[in-house]
Amino acid sequence: MWDSNNMRSFRLKWVLTAFVVFGIVGIFVWNTALSSTTDNFKQSFVPMRSQEKRTNCSCRPGPTFYKLENFIDKNELNQVAKRREAEYKQHLKRESSPLDTLLIAQPNSPLRYPIQGVTVPPLQTIIIPELSVQAPFEISYQVSLHATQGTLNTEVPGYEDEVQGRGEHVMNISTSTLDNLNHILNYITYTSTVYEISTADLVSFKFKQYWATFPILIRQPMMPKLYDPGADKKISSLVTITTKTFLRYDSVRRLIDSIRTFYPDIKIIVADDSFVPEKINGSNVEHYIMPPAKGWFAGRNLAVSQVTTKYFLWVDDDFLFTKETKIEKLVEVMETIPKLDVVGGTVAGNDFKFQLIYEEGGEEGGCLHQRNGHLKNLPGFPACVVTSGVVNFFLARPEPVLNVGFDPQLNRVAHSEFFFDGLGALLIGSCGDVSIGHQPAVQSQGNEMNKMYRKFRTNTNEQFKMKLFMYYFKNHLKCFSKN
Repeated sequence: MWDSNNMRSFRLKWVLTAFVVFGIVGIFVWNTALSSTTDNFKQSFVPMRSQEKRTNCSCRPGPTFYKLENFIDKNELNQVAKRREAEYKQHLKRESSPLDTLLIAQPNSPLRYPIQGVTVPPLQTIIIPELSVQAPFEISYQVSLHATQGTLNTEVPGYEDEVQGRGEHVMNISTSTLDNLNHILNYITYTSTVYEISTADLVSFKFKQYWATFPILIRQPMMPKLYDPGADKKISSLVTITTKTFLRYDSVRRLIDSIRTFYPDIKIIVADDSFVPEKINGSNVEHYIMPPAKGWFAGRNLAVSQVTTKYFLWVDDDFLFTKETKIEKLVEVMETIPKLDVVGGTVAGNDFKFQLIYEEGGEEGGCLHQRNGHLKNLPGFPACVVTSGVVNFFLARPEPVLNVGFDPQLNRVAHSEFFFDGLGALLIGSCGDVSIGHQPAVQSQGNEMNKMYRKFRTNTNEQFKMKLFMYYFKNHLKCFSKN
């Protein structure tokens, strides 16, 4: 029989053997589970997305209503619709962003992570801030991180056995203590591996049954483009007046004379597409000659493209400056609210401001409704409101306006179309306490020059149909209405 010492020795050997065996099995199970977790992480751990297909929009009734496909030749409609759909898909690819993904935060999660504000330049490396796990005691702690447009690493030396996947898209961490885990998490780095100037990576973070997703913005910093207002900050250093003329030289000269009454040294830019250009005299007047009858919006593009001041003031060539034409008031609004891109005034007391209500719609296209009025009051300026479009008398910042652009296909009657294209890109205000006058209409209908002007001023049926085609194709609309 064994004595008690032999029995204790046997039991000790048995316990040690069992510990080693179960340890090896545990490591195998952990590695297998880790591999399985990683695979599942890659395959099924994706953020919840808004997968709902865009639903068709409903066209709002109005005194003016257009179902746009009705104005396209029936024999061509099918091919036009196919071309439009192909271009629209390209548009969605350009405009889509990982930030459009719907992310859902789990309740009572032990995960700590940044939810916004993490940005990395393309192909550069940053430390991901504030990663940690706040969990009760566990025998071991396993965490997984997953990126798609970059790689993960840690700046902590050592821990070779605890960290798997250094420099890869998926990193797995396994430690025996929470302190070690959080020490490693404090120094996790993200390296952008895809060069895009503005996108995002959605990084996944998993511990046990808990998971989270947070965005890392990948963004190439832009250099500022600042305009020097001058030491004196005079209006002439801040603002250029722009206009477009066609045949109406008497009108544009009266406009310039009225400007000089109130602003003697401000720069004036005139874009001119008359058939036989005449010289426009005056100090600090820049006169740009265009191809004949090139068009209304092409002239706007040209005039604004030559502005070198912080703002430009758009006026029609038959307006008149009065004592109520206080450019300073519009500048004050723009300087106080830097996010504003455009602020309009009134013409002979009329502001013509309007709202745009847009629904993206489905495959058939979107729905656009234009109605009079404004959206909200502009804080700090009782006479001003936020709106979607304003009259042809407005102060604006050159760069955002040129980014939207004036479509040169619109060479006759056009105005609202600029604001259609700028919807969502331009923040627009309208102030009722700044006004400009309007010159009396020319009375001599027999005048040959006036007849020619009216010929080019009036929309033809072809021009009208072309405009509706642009709404259908370029703006991907199925209907347009207004009141």
